[in-house]
Amino acid sequence: MGRIVAIDYGKKRVGIAVTDPCKIIANSLTTVKSHEVLQFLQDYCSKEKVDLFVVGHPKQMNNTNSESMTYIKPFLVALKRKLPDIPIVMYDERFTSVLAHKALLEGGAKKKQRQDKAVIDAISATIILQSYMESQRNMNI
Repeated sequence: MGRIVAIDYGKKRVGIAVTDPCKIIANSLTTVKSHEVLQFLQDYCSKEKVDLFVVGHPKQMNNTNSESMTYIKPFLVALKRKLPDIPIVMYDERFTSVLAHKALLEGGAKKKQRQDKAVIDAISATIILQSYMESQRNMNI
């Protein structure tokens, strides 16, 4: 069984989260610089079996794409070109940064850690992945 990899793509940094091989638990993996993410994913996929990429889909409140899609679309094309055998699913990422901040606050994180955008990006990817997994479970009920 392969893992699911979630990607919270940003202009500067990309938060990455993964499931365990049984696809039960979502865990934060890391944050990498945007220009290094394709190489990172290729390296990761050479070591671990990956069944699916879940990429955060930035939407506005009226359900239209946000401006962020202008730099996410080229990333999606490049990802598909580099790793063509792994399907890509876009998943709504609205409020993930807010939820990540809230999780850090409730978890007792110090102010400096709550201001670390790399930590927020990695947690956001984990929230995207967990939400995606829950939506899939709910569809199978």
